[in-house]
Amino acid sequence: METTKIEKVIKNLTDVFFKAGAVSIELRKNGLTEHLKNDKTPVTNGDIEVNNIILENLKKITPNIPIVSEETSENKNIDLNTFWLVDPIDGTYDYINNKDEFTLNAGLIIENKPKAGIIYAPAKDRLFYSFGNNLSYEIQNNKEKILNNKQINKDNIQAVSYSNNLKPEIKEIHKKLNVKDFIKMKSSLKFCVVATGEYQVYAAEPRAYEWDIAAGHAILQNSGGVITDFNGNEIFYGKSGFKNPSIIVTSLEGL
Repeated sequence: METTKIEKVIKNLTDVFFKAGAVSIELRKNGLTEHLKNDKTPVTNGDIEVNNIILENLKKITPNIPIVSEETSENKNIDLNTFWLVDPIDGTYDYINNKDEFTLNAGLIIENKPKAGIIYAPAKDRLFYSFGNNLSYEIQNNKEKILNNKQINKDNIQAVSYSNNLKPEIKEIHKKLNVKDFIKMKSSLKFCVVATGEYQVYAAEPRAYEWDIAAGHAILQNSGGVITDFNGNEIFYGKSGFKNPSIIVTSLEGL
């Protein structure tokens, strides 16, 4: 798919994500209903409603591209190389507990690589999207800015982590990258704040699923950032079980 066509698709989705985000906030204000899935993680009526909005619009905008969503079983048992990966609400615990780091996510995978993505953090009113190399953007307070002009202070490298308790391999990566300090952050917002340059590093051992990272991968990579596994290998999508490998995310190449 040509970059101009991908741009049109992603920009059409921005209004969809703003709408879905508003719905997620309204449902939370009214009181969420929740239950545990088979993997013992929670899901709410907000997750399901946002999923329905995103999938309905993706099917209209790109009817020939299969969709894999965290919240449905469709297309999870077939081999795919070009498809959508959707996590309607990443950071469900934050969503349930009235915190503000939860995100809505859709990543477009083409030939097993992330080419485009959109992430919205409605409680923070921050929407990030990308549709090609050096074409990553943020919209906040109705103002848009490009993310490929980051200024990094290499003497003050800051990291984000999904946990306050760093595992030994993560501590070693932080040491190699001269990380001075880190904060805990939930959801795919971690990729976004590294893409903007607010933070410079995120590392994690194998965990979670492809729909958790696909949109963030595209936004980060297209902002000039780098993402590999712990061995420096490129990360591909459509793997069996959609399980993630280890990841190292940096704001800029050669950090």
